Amino acid sequence: MKIIEKIVSKSNDIWSEEIPAIAFLGDSITQGCFEFYLDKDKSVETVFDERYSYHNRLKDIFRLLFPNVPINMINAGISGSSAYGSLSRLQRDVLRFSPDLTVVSFGLNDSGAGIEKIDVYKNSLREIFNKLKQHGSEVIYLTENMMNTERSCHIRNAKMQELAEEYMKTQNSGILDAYFDAGKEIAEECGVHVCDVYGKWKMLSEAGVNTTNLLANYLNHPIREMHNLTAIMLADLLFKE
Repeated sequence: MKIIEKIVSKSNDIWSEEIPAIAFLGDSITQGCFEFYLDKDKSVETVFDERYSYHNRLKDIFRLLFPNVPINMINAGISGSSAYGSLSRLQRDVLRFSPDLTVVSFGLNDSGAGIEKIDVYKNSLREIFNKLKQHGSEVIYLTENMMNTERSCHIRNAKMQELAEEYMKTQNSGILDAYFDAGKEIAEECGVHVCDVYGKWKMLSEAGVNTTNLLANYLNHPIREMHNLTAIMLADLLFKE
């Protein structure tokens, strides 16, 4: 991909070439959210730990391969956001930085609206992809992890158990599968690269791995180690294309 060419050029001529910029537009997974907990008012809160997010793990890979190249990594992930909801912040959070590459990752929150809203997801992704390309950014559509397939015994709180039942229904009924399939369809239509992390999680599940135990909150946020998998898959795609 062109971003790799730009990084290599910067490595060869660090004084003259521009600093490469990569933006990550997404939801809580992108922002770097992990465990859930209840605060003193019994509201559901999240542990934020961006150090372990996949874009920082990807930056570590670049540090290893190109130690003399500074790369501007823009974290435009916001917990609770969706593809549709992020259209209004695309200019503010991404386009004004003129990224060379933008990784777009939505689906978990969007799928909560049900299968009847899948066209909203598709149209929103289409608009995001096209706007990014019009502004000269390469684009990768990054599918996300699976949600819980069962209600974990580690979830004791009634409110968390309700969330587990809700997410489990979305996962096991095939709604989340349909959303990511639709996203890949739009990516192909728009000439956007696809990094199919969801497909890798499905492969692990079908092989007998308990993927619910790979979720930090046993609901929808992958454990820190699984962000490494996403970073490696992204790096593999960047160097192949």
